[in-house]
Amino acid sequence: MSAATPALELRDLRKSFGKTEIIRGANLVVQPGERVAIIGPNGAGKSTLFNLISGRFEPTSGDVLLSGQRINGKKPYEINRLGLSRSFQITNIFPKLSVFENLRCGVLWSLGYKYTLFKFLADLDDANERAEELMRMIHLERKRDVLAMNLTYAEQRALEIGITIGGGAHVVLLDEPTAGMSKSETSRFIELIREVTVGKTLLTVEHDMGVVFGLADRIAVVVYGEVIAFDTPDAVRANPRVQEAYLGTEAEQQAAGH
Repeated sequence: MSAATPALELRDLRKSFGKTEIIRGANLVVQPGERVAIIGPNGAGKSTLFNLISGRFEPTSGDVLLSGQRINGKKPYEINRLGLSRSFQITNIFPKLSVFENLRCGVLWSLGYKYTLFKFLADLDDANERAEELMRMIHLERKRDVLAMNLTYAEQRALEIGITIGGGAHVVLLDEPTAGMSKSETSRFIELIREVTVGKTLLTVEHDMGVVFGLADRIAVVVYGEVIAFDTPDAVRANPRVQEAYLGTEAEQQAAGH
């Protein structure tokens, strides 16, 4: 991938369900290594946008390009193998496997094992070493042999991020990664995201404005299925159209205690 090639690009992306158009010509160019937050009011189309990028939905029209390659119509697992990985709003882990086993499962394909039917996992030194490395990165080494179902909520979210980056993806999508966390958990989690996504391109959907303005290099504001602004946090905060469409309402809600 050359320096001039965007890590991710959306070109006039549209998605309709029946006669209802949810994404209405979204355009976005994300450069390698950028951290981008996608914000917008409920129903703006943020989750639909993530589903289009990750292959869960197929666009009605328009294109999604990953490192310059058109990925429209590809299955989620095919897109993952091209270097894009995603976490979900609902934690998506293997509850009856240990922390270490979860992470090892996440690295097997990227290390070339694919459908490993006749190998003992304990003998896969590179997979075991990578899993150990990931465990240290997400600060769960003390929970190595704990079943994922017995972790705290924040620990489960950290484990999911470990699995998400374990496959070696260079573009990472995180869907509301701090939802349901306390302020102290959120603060620690932002630092974790920063640590584990160094050198990667990050897109995150997030409602917590503290997280958004503290983490993102640039912010994409989605309203009624369109990207109405894409700029630095300060520029987005000062944008009158954004204030009218979203940030003013968000600030009013927070002031009212909602």
